Amino acid sequence: MPNDCNHMNRSKRRRAGLVAVLVLAAAFAASAQDDLDALQLQAAPAAAAAAAESNLHAYVELAAGRVERRGGLSSQDGRRASLDLRYAAPLGAGWRFGLSDRLDDVHPVATGMRATTNSLREAWLGWRDAAGTWSADLGRINWRRGPAYGYNPTDYFRSGGLRAVTTLDPVTLRETRMGTGMLRVANLWAGGGATLALAPKLADGPSQGASAVDLGATNMNDRALIGVNQRLSPSVSAEGSLLLQRGTSATFGASLTALLTDSIVAYGEWSSGKSRRIDDIVLATGAPARRVQQAAVGLTWTLPTALALTLEAEYNGAGVDRAGWNAVLAGGPAAYQAYQALIQPGQDIGSRRAWLLYATQKGLGLKQLDLTGFVRVNAVDHSRLAWAELRYHWPRFDAALQWNLASGGGSTEFGVMPYRQIVQLVGVAYF
Repeated sequence: MPNDCNHMNRSKRRRAGLVAVLVLAAAFAASAQDDLDALQLQAAPAAAAAAAESNLHAYVELAAGRVERRGGLSSQDGRRASLDLRYAAPLGAGWRFGLSDRLDDVHPVATGMRATTNSLREAWLGWRDAAGTWSADLGRINWRRGPAYGYNPTDYFRSGGLRAVTTLDPVTLRETRMGTGMLRVANLWAGGGATLALAPKLADGPSQGASAVDLGATNMNDRALIGVNQRLSPSVSAEGSLLLQRGTSATFGASLTALLTDSIVAYGEWSSGKSRRIDDIVLATGAPARRVQQAAVGLTWTLPTALALTLEAEYNGAGVDRAGWNAVLAGGPAAYQAYQALIQPGQDIGSRRAWLLYATQKGLGLKQLDLTGFVRVNAVDHSRLAWAELRYHWPRFDAALQWNLASGGGSTEFGVMPYRQIVQLVGVAYF
């Protein structure tokens, strides 16, 4: 018994030390790996050109709109205020430090969510050698993996990253979520590289505190990830992954990106690992985990008018089929809330199969006017979720009109969402 106590005390001290390091100094560097994202998705609001050379990037976002509710309930006003800060600067001799934080105040408040939430997204300390072949990074980092737009099976550190959901756009959510506490070591060579990331367990579960660092949301288990990427030809690149987690067998992943023509890019992601089905978790059936397959494949076609269209097919072997969804609905509001709380923080798809059509148009008639939108279709029950944004850019200010619609039958995933339609105006001021 004394040995067990000593082991527990050592474990607690080790975790406390790691937490201190993560909070006070470190996280992961937004380093060369992020620069090699296959499709170079740039969806988060861009800082003003005049501030491009600054180490500090900040913006305030204000939104106001109208929410149309279901169930015969009257429409209601909605509003949001967000403060977004990003800081990164060199420290000399190959070292860099960065910090990223976001504060959101949202009304009305969705069931189970907080009105005001602070998200410490990143706090990182990184080093790179003079030749640029070796790097080491420590702390909390938002490491985005995989080329797909709406669902990323190989993005293994996405779980628990969203404390507040302020948009339905999956690409923007991927940019603004919290990172995971980890140590990452990478080696680059001509046309490829290898990465080892160690992400320890730092807490037993998410924190409910509005301003909590919330390491438990992203670091609930001991994990190690090995990734190797290689450019196979001038137009084809591939990546393989091995994820090890305490208490379960290994997860294997792979992704591929290919430039088919000057205007068409094909991509795919695949992951195979043990997981419990979503409906089994929500309904606490006690069913064990089993090996499931997850995948996303798509094509992006860029037209001469600069309109980019992406069609993506998504599959989640742990997702809910028709019978499972009926069982979740039979569990009442509590089961539905548990379902949302399970899939939203990790940007998961809840259905077994889904389709996504994603479109972006830069310079829609005017150079400063952009259009972005998507339609997601639950291929099991055929319900739909649509979102669109029309955004006009000034040098230090953006104005946008956003619209989203959830449609489907009364017993479908998107047909039972509390809000049927939301229209809002958004203003963004950059500093």
